Amino acid sequence: MTDEAQQERVDSIAPATAAFEPADASARLNPAGGAAPTPDAAPATPAVDRHPPTGAMSAERLAMKALEARLLGGERKLRRREVAAGAGLSLLSARKLWRALGFPNFGDEDVAFTERDQAALSTVVDLVRAGKLTEEAAISVTRSIGQMTDRMVVWQIEALVEDMVHEQGVTDAVARKRLVNELPALVDALEEVLVYSWRRQLNAGVQRLAVRAEAGLQASEEGREGDEDDAPLPLARAVGFADLVSYTSLSRRMNEKTLARLVQRFENKCAEIISVGGGRLVKTVGDEVLYIAETPAAGAEISLALAEAFTEDEILPEARVAMVWGRILSRLGDIYGPTVNLAARLTTLADPGTVLVDSMTASALEHDDRFVMIPQAPENVRGFGEINPVRLTRGRGKGLVLD
Repeated sequence: MTDEAQQERVDSIAPATAAFEPADASARLNPAGGAAPTPDAAPATPAVDRHPPTGAMSAERLAMKALEARLLGGERKLRRREVAAGAGLSLLSARKLWRALGFPNFGDEDVAFTERDQAALSTVVDLVRAGKLTEEAAISVTRSIGQMTDRMVVWQIEALVEDMVHEQGVTDAVARKRLVNELPALVDALEEVLVYSWRRQLNAGVQRLAVRAEAGLQASEEGREGDEDDAPLPLARAVGFADLVSYTSLSRRMNEKTLARLVQRFENKCAEIISVGGGRLVKTVGDEVLYIAETPAAGAEISLALAEAFTEDEILPEARVAMVWGRILSRLGDIYGPTVNLAARLTTLADPGTVLVDSMTASALEHDDRFVMIPQAPENVRGFGEINPVRLTRGRGKGLVLD
């Protein structure tokens, strides 16, 4: 087994909670802040393109090189051991953080990093060394950044490409090439909005997940008195699912562009209704959306609005919707627990264009005249036994008001 393969094996089985290891004595820092050359790490030199492009290809590569330097903060000049040593870490610990960010593996001779990579690594390590984060928390937070930004940039690139195809009348392939030249004009603005949104979302998240958590737990005790199955879970939330009817058969008959527009229309409409109702869209999986709200009433309003919106939509099919009020565990940007599972099971029982809740959720809403509950026949639900579904319909009021 080669040294590289052996290191891969060690990294793959090393626990995520293992301490960040400091760089060994051989990784000496030079006055410029880099690592002194070691036997297995030759002095850093920029990668050389042995086949310089010509003509139009040259312009494309030059544009990509300029964009990369701008996004990465400079030219790639450092190898992985140099970056790790510069941050005062062993290579093993540095690679744990890089993997958490979702970066690919690089070999010892790959000139793949910039000084900004070293600075970012040092930022995370300094939080641990200052006692502000444990090593396990640092890796988890880093992983959240990597996974969320990866999905975000894919979404943004596809949105820009689709817009160019539609507005400029070019093919998908041409639009992807043009993106390299058009993106530089957007980078600063997108970065500014990203930081702004993160701060707003962080503030809202602290309010939702910390400041108001106790009130939600008290409401859960009142709404689910005597139900101890999910009592140990920390947060009380209304959990809902909306599932498009006949999506699979529809998608088989659609071309790529039509299917993309249908999915985008579905997600946009769900996101708008859920946000207006004060809820949070947890995730979308194809033809299904999972959302939460802080109170049974908010969850009910969102659920009814979703069912009504898809029933009235001229393009999208109807949706089955279900909502359950109970306790959940919130981890890794997702939610877990029996409440989530029950809501998913109820969704499959709902008729198109209707909303189902369970009997305990109905009890939490029964004194609110905005809602009318219609008991349904008992159903045997896998994992829950016999339950009593209740159809939720609108009572007094207009419900959510959308633009």
